[in-house]
Amino acid sequence: MPTITSADGTRLHVTSTGSGPGLVVIPGGLRRSHHYRRLAESLADSRTVHVIERRGRGASGPPGPAYSIEREVEDALAVLAATGSGELFGHSYGGLAALHVALRRDLTRLVVYEPGVSLDGSFDPAFLPEFERRLARGRSAGAMATFLTGLGFAPVGVVPMPVYTAFAWFLLQTPEGRETRELLPTLPAECRVTAGLDSDGSRYAAIGSPTLIIAGGRSPEWLRRVQPRLAELVPHARYALLPELDHNAPDQSAPAAVADLVRAFLTTDDAEAR
Repeated sequence: MPTITSADGTRLHVTSTGSGPGLVVIPGGLRRSHHYRRLAESLADSRTVHVIERRGRGASGPPGPAYSIEREVEDALAVLAATGSGELFGHSYGGLAALHVALRRDLTRLVVYEPGVSLDGSFDPAFLPEFERRLARGRSAGAMATFLTGLGFAPVGVVPMPVYTAFAWFLLQTPEGRETRELLPTLPAECRVTAGLDSDGSRYAAIGSPTLIIAGGRSPEWLRRVQPRLAELVPHARYALLPELDHNAPDQSAPAAVADLVRAFLTTDDAEAR
């Protein structure tokens, strides 16, 4: 099933692998569907994994002028319906979208890895104007360094900013980095959505699906701080902290380890999951 049409007519490319009940994956920011290939392959023995190529990426359609979290939710709902899937996995910004999908419909299981949720101002978008200025001037490396330091992926003060910028420039020259550079313009809209959804988190108490919230011990502090709070707000949520993993564990550094935890949760009976 290479393409699925969302509610607003946007065509979505979907990559599917494996056999068994359907699990839909929503990628995070600066990520394409192929980044989750190893995660999907690790789960393919027990699940048919459908990875969405989010709008604005690859063969999928553009974000559109009315882009919002609702467009991401509608996209995921369309893929869930077309594939007959009842399980959903979201990573980072994709995790935020997955939580809002669960506010729209019940899921058999919901798994989120460090969803980009802002609780009581935990997400600070102060870096965004400088990021956009550098991006508009064609300074992709400077923009990337601003993003990494602004969100705590490269802690300020550890090394001088010019060193981060030089490192970002080097990364953006690789084949993977060139793809990242192409995706940088998608970040401002996603950051504004994240900041605009800042709240006390009480809305997530309406999620009725059995939920697993996963965090890595090597992720930025603001992300690690949010996840246990979120698990307290979602009625049927379990929280798992993997001390050795970082924010990019599902797509880059440890997809097999994440898959093991996801598989264990998806294959528990309903009473235990709750």
